[in-house]
Amino acid sequence: MADTKTPRERYRTQLRAEIKEHAWRQIATTGASALSLNAIAKQLGMSGPALYRYYASRDELITELIRDAYQSLADTLGQAADEGADLAKLAHTLRAWALDDPQRYLLIYGTPVPGYHAPADITLISSQTMAILLDASAALPWDRSATPFDAHLADHRDWAGDHRDPPTVLHRALRFWTRLHGVLSLELSGHFAGMGFDPALLFQAELDELLV
Repeated sequence: MADTKTPRERYRTQLRAEIKEHAWRQIATTGASALSLNAIAKQLGMSGPALYRYYASRDELITELIRDAYQSLADTLGQAADEGADLAKLAHTLRAWALDDPQRYLLIYGTPVPGYHAPADITLISSQTMAILLDASAALPWDRSATPFDAHLADHRDWAGDHRDPPTVLHRALRFWTRLHGVLSLELSGHFAGMGFDPALLFQAELDELLV
């Protein structure tokens, strides 16, 4: 398909991408809470007011970075699922994605940025990942007695979207999501440093227990 953008539109798209690249570098150095559009403008040889024509605020830039990160994870897991990945393979796909760019992972699953509130559409993008996990959970046999939390989930399942799976399946997906993200978040934040064990083996041990 031919590119129908005008030169001005192409320049704007390119410059917005460059701004995001500098933002990621800054986040890797100082953290998302210290993200500064003025500092990025200086790195690009622009004035602060000139950069604000491309991103009106710090929060708008953070939203774009979060949206890109969630979409990247959803696309990565979606491709793995399309290739037949089961829940175990999806877990390792998730970990590989997180280790490939820890700052990208921590921006969406780490400490919230003070004063930042994500727009509603971010939740819709993040729900794509949960939908993939629900599909994988439903594909595996799992026979156990219902728990009080399962009964609670029966009345609180809006987060599951169109999935009409039994509460036990929803619970399994939530256990997968919370426990593996817990291990990853601690690992990528450096909390296992100096403890002497291999975080990869801990991740596998948690996954094995989830799949029993």
